[in-house]
Amino acid sequence: MKSIEYKAYVVEEIEGNFISSIKTLNTENLSKNDVLIKVHYSSLNYKDALSATGNKGVTKAYPHTPGIDASGIVEFSESEEFKAGDKVIVTGNDLGMNTAGGFGQYISVPAEWVVKLPEGLSMKEAMILGTAGFTAGVQISRLSELVKPENGKILVSGATGGVGSVAVSILNKLGYQVTAISGKSTEHEFLKSMGANEIISRSDFELQDKRPILSAKYAGAVDTVGGIILENILKTLQPLGAVTTCGSVSSTQLNTTVFPFILRGISLIGVSSQNYPLNLRKKIWEKLSADWKPENLLEIYSEITLNQVDEAVKNILQGKLKGRTIIKMNE
Repeated sequence: MKSIEYKAYVVEEIEGNFISSIKTLNTENLSKNDVLIKVHYSSLNYKDALSATGNKGVTKAYPHTPGIDASGIVEFSESEEFKAGDKVIVTGNDLGMNTAGGFGQYISVPAEWVVKLPEGLSMKEAMILGTAGFTAGVQISRLSELVKPENGKILVSGATGGVGSVAVSILNKLGYQVTAISGKSTEHEFLKSMGANEIISRSDFELQDKRPILSAKYAGAVDTVGGIILENILKTLQPLGAVTTCGSVSSTQLNTTVFPFILRGISLIGVSSQNYPLNLRKKIWEKLSADWKPENLLEIYSEITLNQVDEAVKNILQGKLKGRTIIKMNE
């Protein structure tokens, strides 16, 4: 395999401070894995922002290149599954956590992390979806096993975020009535454009009655934030309702009782897309490229370059981003 110089967004730990810069690296220094990929697009996720600011719970050793998402073209492969020139997607697993990630123009990864790009998606569209869209897909796949459109309204928390906004769109396409929970009063038109039928203020939803169980209003929910929002979702689910949850931005604590579970028979389903099985991962990406593909996918993203990542990291940590932010890697 030939040696190739490339640019990457690198975070270094210097005397206890975490400093980022664009550096020129060499593929010889990447981990030796099955597949070398030239990255065309990556995307910004909350976990990337944590890695970029030195969160040791995400990335243990620095210097490091974040980026848990990448789409690109295979440069070299030792796997029979892939050949040079194949367009591929890599999301989750250890990419961008403790393995050099998609904020570099090249990545080297095991073949079992790689999915061929479905025909219905471009490399750019795959990153507009990225881990956020994939996670939304996993949540809806699990939720739809128990809750059907005719059962009633579906809540989506953190609805202007990456996971939430894609979830709103997919649920709308599948015929569900969607109620979005959002703390951003200026983004109601955005949520309606994504397919929300109703919008509830996050502050209002947090201030519901403290009783252990409330009036049953919703058939199910896609939760992305956890904390008191998830607590109140559980209290308001209808009998045999279900909620999938993937996030803890609000809080890692869940203060609830067993009453919604034993009196209404509801289900709480945890979702982790990071190490989702490869066979199921392929099926979710196929759905996201076809029936589940948001109609306005090309309207819910902003595009930046590596030089703009620092500012985007600050914004996502402050909750100022909506929709998806993708990084074009060849500029």
